[in-house]
Amino acid sequence: MPIGIIESLDHEARGIARQEGKAIFVDGALPGETVEYASFRRKPNYELAHLVEVIKPSNARVEPSCPHFNICGGCAMQHLEPSTQVAVKQRILEDSLWHIGRVRPETMLPPIHGEAWGYRHKARLGVRNVPNKGGMLVGFHERRSSYIADIRTCPILPPHVSDLLMPMRELFGALSIFDRLPQVEVAVGEECTVLVLRILVPLTKKDETLVKEFADRHQVVIYLQPKGPDTAQRFYPLPGPALTYSLPEFDVSFEFRPTDFTQVNHAVNRVLVGRALRMLDPQPGERIADLFCGLGNFTLPIARSGATVVGIEGSPGLVKRGQESAQRNGLAGKVEFGVANLFDCTEESLGRLGRFDKMLIDPPREGAIEVVKALGAEAPRRIVYVSCNPATLARDAAVLCQVKGYTLRSAGVVNMFPHTAHVESIALFERK
Repeated sequence: MPIGIIESLDHEARGIARQEGKAIFVDGALPGETVEYASFRRKPNYELAHLVEVIKPSNARVEPSCPHFNICGGCAMQHLEPSTQVAVKQRILEDSLWHIGRVRPETMLPPIHGEAWGYRHKARLGVRNVPNKGGMLVGFHERRSSYIADIRTCPILPPHVSDLLMPMRELFGALSIFDRLPQVEVAVGEECTVLVLRILVPLTKKDETLVKEFADRHQVVIYLQPKGPDTAQRFYPLPGPALTYSLPEFDVSFEFRPTDFTQVNHAVNRVLVGRALRMLDPQPGERIADLFCGLGNFTLPIARSGATVVGIEGSPGLVKRGQESAQRNGLAGKVEFGVANLFDCTEESLGRLGRFDKMLIDPPREGAIEVVKALGAEAPRRIVYVSCNPATLARDAAVLCQVKGYTLRSAGVVNMFPHTAHVESIALFERK
């Protein structure tokens, strides 16, 4: 079998070796290592390979904490020491900004990171009956596969949720609809934990009794979702606390539905919001836009500064919950929410929102290219861009810096998803 020296990691945390000009992507290999590998897919310019043996290990290689690491696809970097994971992500961000956007920040910010374990407060787990693996499986998909991984614990989930994996198997296997329940979504708030059961047919009376007994025994709230995310409804217990998270630094709290988009890592999100607000530096009397605002994760803290904020989001449900949170937090007079598809943004539609002193952008993986293209002569002097995809951040940074007259003052990574290849980042753009 061939032997290669690993030069770096790609955006999926695969080691990259080169043989006669061809890139070899090796699962599980780390930079600096000499490894033996076996290719399973060959193309003219690259090969995909499995790691067979580490001949010379990296000093940063560690023993994965999870016994399911090599099978489960929930994590990609447990074999790499946590602080080195962050350094790798910082390098991916820098390389993306330069190689895609041809921009470099004046300052690289210290990385934001927190606890490496038990951080994941939201997760979508597959459910499947596999008799030759012992029956019901509940977990993430296997790596590069549609199969459900046979996991019994998960150290990136909060311990009380990890402890539910085996009891959920037992519950789902006992239901009459065991083969019509493809997914369970987990959402952990500050006052309760919710399990959303995706059911393709209704529960029977006996099923309902089993589910209620499970909820009582494990102190969880059960939602049932018969169709799309908007159909998820609380089933049992009906009275009780809602899902919430808070940002104590800004004295704001949020209620959310279990199928809403929220940041999965509450502790790191608090640090991220704090940094974003310091970079934005909102002042009383300023008018600030928060685009792709969701349920107001940044909008309400900005409003707490005394600035007036306009939050724009494509989901009417999230906007409604943002408005309700603004009311509950006494900020309704400082916040205006609106529904708009920002992927269809034009200079005219953006101009109708009025002039802004500053702007915060927090788009999904697709980035905010239509927004940055739409910025006109009255564009804000400062933009804070929170990104979950360094490639689209770099693409948008090129437009901002090379077309719209901005300078990339600073950028840095936010390790929102430890042990995964996911790179979250934040960047500050300013124009004269």
